[in-house]
Amino acid sequence: MAVVTYRDALNQALREEMERDERVFLMGEEVAVYQGAYKVSKGLLQEFGDRRVIDTPITELGFAGVGVGAAMVGLRPVVEFMTWNFAVLALDQVVNSAAKMLYMSGGQFPIPIVFRGPSGAALQLAAQHSQAWESWLMHIPGLKVVTPGTPADAKGLLKSAVRDGNPVLVLEGEMLYNTRGEVPEGEHVVPIGVAELKREGEHCSLITNGKMVLVALQAADQLAKEGIRIDVVDLRTVRPMDVAAITASVRKTNRAVVLEEGWEVCGIGAQVVDYVQRECFDDLDAPVLRVHQVDTPMPYAKNLERAAKPDAAKTIAAIKRVLYLDS
Repeated sequence: MAVVTYRDALNQALREEMERDERVFLMGEEVAVYQGAYKVSKGLLQEFGDRRVIDTPITELGFAGVGVGAAMVGLRPVVEFMTWNFAVLALDQVVNSAAKMLYMSGGQFPIPIVFRGPSGAALQLAAQHSQAWESWLMHIPGLKVVTPGTPADAKGLLKSAVRDGNPVLVLEGEMLYNTRGEVPEGEHVVPIGVAELKREGEHCSLITNGKMVLVALQAADQLAKEGIRIDVVDLRTVRPMDVAAITASVRKTNRAVVLEEGWEVCGIGAQVVDYVQRECFDDLDAPVLRVHQVDTPMPYAKNLERAAKPDAAKTIAAIKRVLYLDS
């Protein structure tokens, strides 16, 4: 195992897939000469040239559409959004072209395209640059949505996304790029649609994804000091969701909390709770609780931003509540 940063794991995935398949190319704002806003594409222009690492104008709708057209004729584009917040401008191409073309063409036009970039809040980027996009995008049939929370999953899921024959959206945690973790050396591919049990316990299931995996593990470490051992289920992919992994954990622990970065209404947790009540109703010993961002645009002020975000303390409180330990 090599210990690498999240950004370097993504860089490795891009380099390896571009070496493996000459149809793969990267395009987006500042991905070439500047080597990426977050340096994920560092060194790729020098290695593969300007026909496969392409700087675009600041026109998300335009270059997303170019990517869809390239995929229609047999190439395998990786389209980088500087942030998924900017991808609002490109949603017509993502939702109405990429997601629907295979279906509307009667199977004539597969769209092997990856849209990737940072999602969620960082530090004091305010309301327009701090939105977690998972639940928005997982609503759309025809799209696969992955949210890696560790360097190993970042590399493995991006490689799977590039090889997939369908549109895959990779939502990277903006606060994760500098985090480090072990990544298997050699070929490392994580299958899309398969969750992972990051921590094993028997008292409660904590179901989460993306950047919140680190928060979940912090909560698990603190609870372990009190003798409370929890399952930490990392969804990794939110569409398609690994329902079997969710239900297996909940049937073991009989309690569940869902930790998500985004807002409550129509969030990822709402879908997880639906699966749990549908498949595990008779196994539950307490209601399923959710931990999420407060229902407001993200504040800019540091103290208000901290109050708005889900964190380990809020997660621990929810777990103790379903364990009836909050009195």
